[in-house]
Amino acid sequence: MLRVLDSTVLIDFLRGRPAVGRVMALRPSGDVPATTAINVEEIVRGLRASETAAAHRLFTGLIVLPVDTQAAWQAGIWRRTFAARGVTLYQSDCLVAATAWVNDGALATGSPKDFPMKELKVEHWPVGS
Repeated sequence: MLRVLDSTVLIDFLRGRPAVGRVMALRPSGDVPATTAINVEEIVRGLRASETAAAHRLFTGLIVLPVDTQAAWQAGIWRRTFAARGVTLYQSDCLVAATAWVNDGALATGSPKDFPMKELKVEHWPVGS
């Protein structure tokens, strides 16, 4: 299965937290580790100087999924639908979610509350564990 790693998981990986073991176990278990172009931007924006080389290595080892028209369309539908219910969702979260969904991936995140879309497979990878 395609496992799309959200920024919370990527940050834990870069900081040497237990997510390292979970990420490293993906390929041997037959899963495909991935992230999105949105997550790359989020990580680069918040990088500590000491993390730059590790971030390059991390992204080289992942499939980085682009945001395409189908994902952008779905993200817009979700934002509009939830807004009509009085729930504000971040554009970046919707684009990440839609990219995972379009690619039939499961989204691994430390913040599942940010991804309330019922169609999306969300795996809670608690921050720091």
